[in-house]
Amino acid sequence: MSRTRTDRTRLRGSTALAAALVLSGAACVGTAVAAPDSAAAAACTVDYKVQNQWDTGFTTSVSVTNNGAAVSSWNLTWSFAGNQKVSSGWNADISQSGTAVTAKSLSYNGTLATGGSTSFGFNGTYSGTNALPTAFKLNGVTCNEDTGPTDPTDPTDPTDPSGRVDNPYAGAKVYVNPEWKAKADAEPGGSKISSQPTGVWLDRIAAIGGVNGGMGLRDHLDDALTQKGSGEEVVQLVVYDLPGRDCAALASNGELGPTDIDKYKSDFIDPIAAILADPKYAGLRIVTTIEIDSLPNLVTNVSGRPTATPNCDVMKANGNYQKGVGYALDKLGDIPNVYNYIDAGHHGWLGWDDNFGASAELFKSTASSNGAKLSDVHGFIVNTANYSALKENNFTIDDSVNGTSVRQSKWVDWNRYTDELSYAQAMRTKLVSLGFDQNLGMLIDTSRNGWGGAARPAGPGAKTTVDTYVDGGRYDRRIHLGNWCNQSGAGLGERPQANPATGIDAYVWMKPPGESDGSSTAVDNDEGKGFDRMCDPTYTGNPRNNNHLSGALPNAPLSGHWFSAQFQELLKNAYPAL
Repeated sequence: MSRTRTDRTRLRGSTALAAALVLSGAACVGTAVAAPDSAAAAACTVDYKVQNQWDTGFTTSVSVTNNGAAVSSWNLTWSFAGNQKVSSGWNADISQSGTAVTAKSLSYNGTLATGGSTSFGFNGTYSGTNALPTAFKLNGVTCNEDTGPTDPTDPTDPTDPSGRVDNPYAGAKVYVNPEWKAKADAEPGGSKISSQPTGVWLDRIAAIGGVNGGMGLRDHLDDALTQKGSGEEVVQLVVYDLPGRDCAALASNGELGPTDIDKYKSDFIDPIAAILADPKYAGLRIVTTIEIDSLPNLVTNVSGRPTATPNCDVMKANGNYQKGVGYALDKLGDIPNVYNYIDAGHHGWLGWDDNFGASAELFKSTASSNGAKLSDVHGFIVNTANYSALKENNFTIDDSVNGTSVRQSKWVDWNRYTDELSYAQAMRTKLVSLGFDQNLGMLIDTSRNGWGGAARPAGPGAKTTVDTYVDGGRYDRRIHLGNWCNQSGAGLGERPQANPATGIDAYVWMKPPGESDGSSTAVDNDEGKGFDRMCDPTYTGNPRNNNHLSGALPNAPLSGHWFSAQFQELLKNAYPAL
């Protein structure tokens, strides 16, 4: 099995004082993280000291040294272990969300040469124990952790030359799929985005070798080596062929029946693992998105829920979703340059109280069974192939109108979250509290959640009622939050980028823009894909979308097939605009 980032730190001999260190007395000085061994190479070092402390407050100084390539601006992130709050700071722009803190450089101290240092400080408040943070990231790179061996040929060197980096996207290019690029380039205006990286979908056994003369997994990896050159390269794979796949959405059903777990292991996961383990590809950072739209169905779409589906009851009873995901995590987690990210739905699916915690618990139990360990999970991905807005700026979950909470609006409908960023950060916090790595990273699929164009609100809605306020200001212009198929009015979202927000490894385009979610009418096929009325623009809905119109575009092909009209819709409504 793979080693956690915490394990690697321990092996490499980096020193850190325990997070539970208690400081008392007004003159006490505490150091959270000491410099690593002098023989090792850390990308950056942080010295966090509590200079003064009293009953409810403290003063801290932070020194940062950049041991990597020179930078023109920087941000340092960490999470408090207790209930500390930053009240004021100096020599940095410091912000806090929950326990997560980000300190950004100012105009006069952004440049850090190799070996260069800077410092800043802040005042804070706390109650109970002022536990010290132990993990810091400079521009997304973990500090006080060795990046490689002093001498790879020295058997006494305690470092791990094949250890994973904290964030695979940091400092790396991301693979541009030439097959998707060719389709995008063939569209009017498509060249504006055709060089963006997108996910490669392994959605059936035949995809491993290549379908109808197309590129197979080895072809993509070989091409990625060419694109890589002398730098770092991420390849994004969607591993997606569970038995009884997507039990609640017929459009994305798969080729394997509910009981085909052995075939899933031997004919799908094992061949993928064998290819990824080839030493030829050891220099690539391979990100795997593990089985989207699977585990959450076992929470939300089973007996006892309004949206229960018999197929999901079958999959819950036979346990093959958990067996399949656990097996995939175990096999792929054994490969040192593979980074597993489990699908965690989206806020419009799991953001309600009775879905959120139960799903997190299921993620943990699945990642702790069938050979898998929590350390096989590098992170989670949200909003894969969905449309939920990244950040709703015109209203918050804490707003109210005439005494009525935003949570009571028809759109929010008692959800705890209004957008994907707040949901992803909250889910990360929950998962870490359950035992996942404290450096757990999140990905957000922004391929189709921009919601720009003429319909994008310029400001909040009228405060006549809570519904006029929310509906008038929301960026997400879907008819209902439960609509998911080829949505009319959708646009490209934020471009792929690393370290965009606290706790987020990257914004990604895991769903290639222009690939259909499902056909508008029934289409005979040999891919195991059914017809889901949610892809029919004339459909008037079901309990999952509160009996609203589907909002789907007409004349759509099978899921995964090229849909020119959707691609043009996404270009037109892109936000940020192209």
